Amino acid sequence: MNNYIEKDLKYIWHPCSQMKDYEELAPIVIEKGEGVWLYDVDGNKYLDCISSWWTNTLGHSNKRINEAIKRQIDSIEHVIFANFSNKPAIELAEKLVHITPEKLTKVFFSDNGSSAVEIALKMSFHYNMQKGNPRKRRFAALSDAYHGETLGALSVCDLDEFNMVYKPLLLDTIRIDGPDCYRCKYNCSRNNCNAECFEVMEKSIVEYHEDISAVIVEPMVQGAAGMKMYSPIYLKKLRQLCDRYDIHLIADEIAMGFGRTGEMFACNHAKISPDFMCLSKGISAGYMPMSVVMTSDEIYDCFYGDYNERKSFLHSHTYSGNAMACAIALENLKVFEEDNIIENNRNKGQFIRDLTMEKAMFSKHIGEVRSIGMITAIEIVSNRETKEPYPGNLRVGYEIYKIALKKGLLLRPIGNVLYFIPPYIINEEEIKFMIDICFQSIEEYFA
Repeated sequence: MNNYIEKDLKYIWHPCSQMKDYEELAPIVIEKGEGVWLYDVDGNKYLDCISSWWTNTLGHSNKRINEAIKRQIDSIEHVIFANFSNKPAIELAEKLVHITPEKLTKVFFSDNGSSAVEIALKMSFHYNMQKGNPRKRRFAALSDAYHGETLGALSVCDLDEFNMVYKPLLLDTIRIDGPDCYRCKYNCSRNNCNAECFEVMEKSIVEYHEDISAVIVEPMVQGAAGMKMYSPIYLKKLRQLCDRYDIHLIADEIAMGFGRTGEMFACNHAKISPDFMCLSKGISAGYMPMSVVMTSDEIYDCFYGDYNERKSFLHSHTYSGNAMACAIALENLKVFEEDNIIENNRNKGQFIRDLTMEKAMFSKHIGEVRSIGMITAIEIVSNRETKEPYPGNLRVGYEIYKIALKKGLLLRPIGNVLYFIPPYIINEEEIKFMIDICFQSIEEYFA
């Protein structure tokens, strides 16, 4: 064990981990990154096929992003964002309003995804209080949802490993069974259904609409649920239902925004505009913490007035509108336009999907390959015919992940779902390596 690992284990408490597991699999200390590759202090390299928690868009140590940082750091690194501003933040806000759905005309800056969700929930509630709707103080969210890990965000999550112990502290969320297209109760396919499963949402909204301030969803893909993908028709119906009952629609695009699904934003698949859109992760190319909440003039105007009227939305983060992060985000979006990233993503995503499907045909352990844009997920099952999953105590995905690491692939699973969300600059040779090693690791585990 090298000195860095010893110090890491002595001083650091890692997130999303059981630290006892580190007795068996020590932390891998990364020294540098280049493109889709990470290099550790021992000289090993790993293809980062999960974009370092879904955030890296243009590869590690991207030259254009590096140069943007160098330019900005000679001007201003950070300045208070109350009654002060900075040029990158202003330019980025203008750009975001231009590229997001038309209803979204105001930008509220923050510094991480969970905070963005908290902001959207608070804005929706506060809006209704000021509009004289005191009953509208609850939120509705889907089963298997993930929206972050601060208390408000955790309240609208539905993954026991994250929120079970905290339930006494959480908001009383209305939980609604969400789409499950792989194990569809209506015997439909997400590619040709009419979102028949939406009837569950409709019944709940009809029953509770007087109490609901907002419905929050992850558009098109429920990421931490195992990349569960569903039809855009579901989103269209949800937008119509929220309009009918005067309920806000919050689109949590933190993971799926900025090209992951083959559109700039996942909402674009359904051609809808939410009342709030939460953005983070890919906005700053994986370089710096940053998030924004986009909303409408109507909501903004509700908070506009004399300070003594107590209408102000007094929510702040020290690093809101950070000039460095905004400069990075601007350069990231310039590359998107100049290098035609969205169209290239569709082509690369199709290549990843086709090659994965081809390999999966010969494996009896894979229940489904599901794909959208640059996301392809492989669900490992104990019985392909019945779609029966492995029991939760059998950490099949984790064991395959450990095998893949030894072969040079960072393939962090979600339960027993393996997935590819590589940086957009990945090439065909690297895609083939990624998929080959994944399937080699699957077969080696089951051998």
